[in-house]
Amino acid sequence: MNEISRQDVVEEWAVSGIVDAGGFVFISYCVGNPTGTMSEQVHGAVDTLERRLSSVGLTLADVVKVDALFADVWELPIMEEVFQERFVAGYPARKSIQTVFAHDGLRFQLDAIAARRMAPETAAS
Repeated sequence: MNEISRQDVVEEWAVSGIVDAGGFVFISYCVGNPTGTMSEQVHGAVDTLERRLSSVGLTLADVVKVDALFADVWELPIMEEVFQERFVAGYPARKSIQTVFAHDGLRFQLDAIAARRMAPETAAS
């Protein structure tokens, strides 16, 4: 694949929520339920990720890397519990980062990279 495809473009923020390039799909700003508990926020972010992956024909099984952003990185065990429940096909590589969010109440966000799998006949050529 030589083309780069951009979706969920927000001109105001100068960002693309989904970039499909070179067999990889980069997904940013996955949040959900910013007023909920930490568990609800992580589940909501994974829900958002699943919807975006589905829009480009992928699933959580295709995710190879996650950057997990926390308001309080000590809430990491809550995210790990959710990931154990949701990433049943295997866990992605992960980086966990503490940051300050601009949105009141937001405690968790994730960005992800997914890989498109080549068909066996394509991989052999």
